[in-house]
Amino acid sequence: MFVYLDNSATTKPYDKVTETMADCMKNCFGNPSSLHRLGIAAEKEMKAARKAVANVLHVKEEEIYFTSGGTESDNTAIFGAAQARKRKGKKIITSKIEHPAVLEACRYLEQKEGFHVVYIGVDQNGKLNLEQLADEMNEETILVTIMHVNNELGTIQPISEIGTLKRENTLFHTDAVQSFGKERLNLDSSFIDLLSLSGHKIHGPKGIGALYVNREIHIPPFVYGGGQEKGFRSGTENVPAIVGLGSASQISLDDFERKRTHVMQIRNHLLEGIKEAIPNIRINSPEGDGCSPYILNISFLGCRAEVLLHSLEQKEIYVSTGSACSSKKKGSHVLRAVGLSDEAMEGAVRFSFSEDNTIEQMDYVLEEIKKAVETMRKLRGALGRNRR
Repeated sequence: MFVYLDNSATTKPYDKVTETMADCMKNCFGNPSSLHRLGIAAEKEMKAARKAVANVLHVKEEEIYFTSGGTESDNTAIFGAAQARKRKGKKIITSKIEHPAVLEACRYLEQKEGFHVVYIGVDQNGKLNLEQLADEMNEETILVTIMHVNNELGTIQPISEIGTLKRENTLFHTDAVQSFGKERLNLDSSFIDLLSLSGHKIHGPKGIGALYVNREIHIPPFVYGGGQEKGFRSGTENVPAIVGLGSASQISLDDFERKRTHVMQIRNHLLEGIKEAIPNIRINSPEGDGCSPYILNISFLGCRAEVLLHSLEQKEIYVSTGSACSSKKKGSHVLRAVGLSDEAMEGAVRFSFSEDNTIEQMDYVLEEIKKAVETMRKLRGALGRNRR
């Protein structure tokens, strides 16, 4: 049985998305900047996709700018906000568990441009310390950048509460890559100025994303050139990928609550099964409403997650040990920030779900992971005895 549980790293594109993209490449290959019929047709397709993305966020079409993905959107928002507001202050606030696309951008501004960056701590569930955030907020704060859903733990941050703390000079950016199309988010009540999203997390194509920019604010371009995207993001647009993002965005709204409820049932079934069948585990993801149903992080104590991953892979079960964007770095900064021990970090596995997963699949995963954990623990025990 094939079971894919690494959807936070990337999702399998919907058939409709790939079909729409293929049709676009064949029949709508004009440059959208061209004035002839083929160019106008491509521009029309882009407009429809922009509207589909805007509809998910309940914002205006002109507030959506297409990018190459979540990383570019994050970088554009952070560097743009810093450049636009640097005369009003040089303080930036973020958290210790952000995606590397945010943390590395902030570190660059801190180390190379003289900005003061504050990294807010989190509790054992990965929830932001709102008291610390409130204490750090002042007139010098020009940017707060906090992700909506954490990509390793699934923790949902209290975005609305965060937004109410910002000052007049402060821009509020959120990385919504793991929540776009999966969680409800009211941008108005949250006072969000900038929001990043990515296509391949919602069964769309890779290499395409978008940045929401509130029409009442202005940040400078990150990419200069021919003036595409109203001069904000130059470069000939990747029309097939944009169309794919639009298609995936539209599908994300279809039966939204049904799909979310289904995923919640899948996640809970696996979680309860693991709790009953496998001792010596630590549930790293929050339990209850404070966590996205699409993500579950568990430490299997006495096991090495990487070995466990490859053992499951041999059974056609695909999971991860954390963020794919930081998998080559030593240890997880997210798990370290929530206070996990070295043993718990070593045994941490992330399961991330989609609407395609089934209860039958979870029963198969439970059976195989139980075998793998028991085998690994026996082997480590035997090796420990032999060393003595």
